[in-house]
Amino acid sequence: MDLRRLFDDLVRFETDLWNGVDARLQQECGLSLGSLDVMSVVARTPSCRVNDIAAALSITVGGASQAVDRISARGNLLRRPNPADRRSSVVELTPVGRERVETARRVFDQELDRRFRGPLGESELDRLGSALAALRAAGTAPSGVPSLEGEADE
Repeated sequence: MDLRRLFDDLVRFETDLWNGVDARLQQECGLSLGSLDVMSVVARTPSCRVNDIAAALSITVGGASQAVDRISARGNLLRRPNPADRRSSVVELTPVGRERVETARRVFDQELDRRFRGPLGESELDRLGSALAALRAAGTAPSGVPSLEGEADE
């Protein structure tokens, strides 16, 4: 197996998948995939804080806060003081945001079904899911990035 080709196929597929799902969500729901990610964390996290969003999505607290501000400006989220800790706030879906998440999740599921179940059977999907889970569980390179020593820039 050519691992560079595998890498290229995986990265390009992820990019195409993200862009395709994002475009459909934007067209049908007026919501980006990034916004849906944030709003989904808020929907499933009781007393959700910006820190919870950052941790769930592996992004910085500053990035999560900016995302909450952008999504709030569109009427989908609301920040209110955290009754348990006045130094932080709790993020909630607005009624409009809740409706958009429900609609967007249906569109998202339809698009994933089309892009995965269309070309692959259940056993192939199971193997793909297991392989990706194993790769994620293996984690990142210890204490640094492996060198591409001896490789010419292409």
